[in-house]
Amino acid sequence: MSTQTQHRPRTVVVTGASGGVGRATARAFAARGDRVALLARGLTGLDAAADEVRRAGGQALVLPVDVADAQAVDEAAARVEEELGPIDVWVNNAFAGVFAPFTEIEADEFRRVTEVAYLGYVHGTRAALRRMLPRDRGAVVQVGSALAYRGIPLQSAYCGAKHAIQGWNESLRCELLHSGTSVRTTMVQLPALNTPQFDWVLNRLPHLAQPVPPIYQPEVAARAIVHAAEHPGRREYWVGVSTAATLLANAVAPGLLDRYLARTGYSSQQTDEDNGPSAGPANLWHPADGPEGRDHGAHGRFDAVAASRSLQSSASRHHTVLAGAVALTGAALAAGLAGYRRCRQ
Repeated sequence: MSTQTQHRPRTVVVTGASGGVGRATARAFAARGDRVALLARGLTGLDAAADEVRRAGGQALVLPVDVADAQAVDEAAARVEEELGPIDVWVNNAFAGVFAPFTEIEADEFRRVTEVAYLGYVHGTRAALRRMLPRDRGAVVQVGSALAYRGIPLQSAYCGAKHAIQGWNESLRCELLHSGTSVRTTMVQLPALNTPQFDWVLNRLPHLAQPVPPIYQPEVAARAIVHAAEHPGRREYWVGVSTAATLLANAVAPGLLDRYLARTGYSSQQTDEDNGPSAGPANLWHPADGPEGRDHGAHGRFDAVAASRSLQSSASRHHTVLAGAVALTGAALAAGLAGYRRCRQ
């Protein structure tokens, strides 16, 4: 009997579902026959995502909502349970960001990123747990990033939000384990991805923004998120060799990584194209796929260089293989950094 036949359809909520990773994740759950509630602000993208969910074999529910609004998120959760049934999986993924040096980000802009990219996760998790805990079942997947551990220049608001999610989710996980509930929370740390965010993010850099190579397709992230939802007992999952390398290097020699990123972090996050009016509207305050916008889909403009597979991500699903890989990578990093220090002396 196939895995598809064995799978029991679930009710899944995906925030930030109108584009990028959220869009790809919604499709991945739908391909398993799940009922998918799509939460985001822009109705154009949500309607297109719902059409993809239905064509993939799932049932779709469109719920336009700003995840920064706690009451609206809870009301959306109530709608989901009324129309699709009890929530089995909640995926927090909604995103907002600003590409600029910290001193060029206004206070209200920094607050807005925090409210969406951090507090949006808090609001979503609260709404999910309010319904999951009495039933003693369910999983919450926090979509994270290598930047949850390692800050980089020009993305201080986003890095701060991801670090906050990491610390808050650790506290929550401990509390759930202490309570004895079967409800679980897990986190998926992602690499650079080919998503539309680099065209709609608020950008004050001289050139267009880009993800730091190596770049992966959003479907790589989606597969990891679906797997994490199926196996939420794991504390977290790392996706992409760049994520593993970054987190290990930061653990071994964070000071050296500071200096490396100071030298390379500006150029690696910008293309050669000027950042002008043709770059498109920012979605910080209003959705880029609003009434005057268009559907941006799951992919950005980096298809030509984005990888559709990650061997590291596949290996990370198996503890034995991952432990060996981490040990070897850590030893290699330690040796390399030790050599770098000697050369600097």
